[in-house]
Amino acid sequence: MDWDAGRLTGPDGEDWRVPVSELQARQAMLSKALARAGQESALIDDPVELYWLTGGRQSSMLLVGAEGSDIETVHWVKRSLERARFEAGGTNAPHQITEQPRMNGLEDSLIGAGCSKAPGMLGGKVPRSRWDFLSEKFSGLKGVSLDCTEVLFALREIKSDWEIEMHNESGRINQLMFETIRDTGGAGKSEIEMAAAADEVSRAAGFGGRIRMRNWPMDCDRVVIAAGSSGAVPSYFDSGVAGLGANPIASLGAGFARVDENEPVLVDIVHVHRGYVSDCTRIFSAGSLSSEWHERLDDMSEIRDSLVNGLGRGDDCSTVWSRGSEMAAEMGHSGHLMGMPPDQARFLGHSVGLELDETPVIARGFDRPLQVGGTMAIEPKVIHPNGAIGTEDTWVRSSEGMECLTMGDSFPMLTEW
Repeated sequence: MDWDAGRLTGPDGEDWRVPVSELQARQAMLSKALARAGQESALIDDPVELYWLTGGRQSSMLLVGAEGSDIETVHWVKRSLERARFEAGGTNAPHQITEQPRMNGLEDSLIGAGCSKAPGMLGGKVPRSRWDFLSEKFSGLKGVSLDCTEVLFALREIKSDWEIEMHNESGRINQLMFETIRDTGGAGKSEIEMAAAADEVSRAAGFGGRIRMRNWPMDCDRVVIAAGSSGAVPSYFDSGVAGLGANPIASLGAGFARVDENEPVLVDIVHVHRGYVSDCTRIFSAGSLSSEWHERLDDMSEIRDSLVNGLGRGDDCSTVWSRGSEMAAEMGHSGHLMGMPPDQARFLGHSVGLELDETPVIARGFDRPLQVGGTMAIEPKVIHPNGAIGTEDTWVRSSEGMECLTMGDSFPMLTEW
């Protein structure tokens, strides 16, 4: 190695590699899950899943065999081999790391690793052209590749203690961003300059510049600031509030509108710490808001409490959705919950992890609970032509119920500049 791996650290020189024990546990869980699913092996080449399993994001493929298959776990790396070794724990790495074979030799490499059948692949993530290309390269193996996307997604729904620590630290930094908006915002300030102030905090703390999303073709700006009627502007994004965005190709987030007196300013911030998402929303105003806006915010807080309590006792996510939307209707908000017709989002919370839009979701069709260890952003909001208001924090379900991983009561729902 002729480059300095010691420079690969956090902002204060901390070792930010994923612990080897985490990688070992995840690979073992995947091996067992593949065996339960009747799949001999999986060939993983999606960046998020590679990070979760190998501790890095290199141009590479990871082969994982099912428990009992005698297939060795091997990371074939195209670039960078040395960085892949370092980020997986160096000599303590729990898997073999070697140079990626040429594509015309992939089948021989799979056979050499112990495969007799075509490995499963991430059909829910990789482009069809990639699936077809790889399938052709090992067409001599028995059978056809099965889609193992849901196997990986199910495993990642339950977070380890270490992952919850990452979410918690993400939430701590998220709060610092809100404190910066509190201290620098106010009447006359543009949405985008307040977002820039928050972004500076996030970048200094180690944000890598990207929010990863699962559903194609979604992409995300992580600081949405919607001053007054900006909150009612619709967008491509499947969310209650999208904001103006900076321009038509970036039509989500803060825009160039300025804060006026006595209007709600909704601030929705996503931070990512070492890959792990935190998602929060709070309301600001330059001067006081009307009693009507206060009542709306109180209603959203009441709905939030119902959602949190239901998830904490193990209710299905679809049941929690029905209860929350029924409460909103009784309060007179059904035409404004999570948007205005025809642009209403049909959820009240979404799971988070290495991606912003993980499962399960507080919505119809998710007839299962948030599992213990599951992490979810809960965000009831109402949108009117003159503004948007609501609340959001990120939570984890523990054996004792729901625990807040972000600001919770340490930052008020409404702050006046």
